Amino acid sequence: MDESRLQDRISWGLNVAARSVGAPTDAYRPSGAMEPLRPVNRFLRLRAAFSNVHGGFERPNTYDHSLWNGIFDSAYTRVGDYLVQQSGTWFIAAQQSLMPVLCVRADRMVSFTRPAAPTASGVNTYGGVTTATNMPLLTNWPASVRAASIGGTPSADLPGDSSVSHWTVLLPAQPDVVLLVADLMTDDLGRNAVVSSAELTNLGWRLSVKQAAT
Repeated sequence: MDESRLQDRISWGLNVAARSVGAPTDAYRPSGAMEPLRPVNRFLRLRAAFSNVHGGFERPNTYDHSLWNGIFDSAYTRVGDYLVQQSGTWFIAAQQSLMPVLCVRADRMVSFTRPAAPTASGVNTYGGVTTATNMPLLTNWPASVRAASIGGTPSADLPGDSSVSHWTVLLPAQPDVVLLVADLMTDDLGRNAVVSSAELTNLGWRLSVKQAAT
């Protein structure tokens, strides 16, 4: 049996399992940098279940773990698709041949902008970052946001300064959008952050961001 035929049988088996243990799920395929979960991006309704990548259904996924195995008919999906059901939202990070489908639980909505450069040489009216002049990069994207470390203090080092939080952010890659160090991130909790490291992997973007405290 060739690899493509075997992969088709695996996808069929995942579909059978999902029909037994899965929940109704809407699949979305991003079509630009704006709001991938818009109704126009929904292309499929299927049943899907998600299990611990290390223990299957024998134990729950532990705190601070974003990776899950997806159980659904993968013949109709591809890397970067979002899967939304009543219990949560995931995106597909990898659909490697003959391997389980690797998904990431997306628990936050994030947006990215890039500070605009001064519009003219010489003296400008204001040299700081302003929201009105920032260039939108990604808007309202579900992503995994996990605390990477808590440490460090603002450079002012004032008595009332609190520690600065650092997060690891995972989200799918989008064609023609490249995230860079110093890009700005906001989330649905109203937090602001600055990208300190941007790595484009074969599983999507892995970012390190530092919360911006004022």
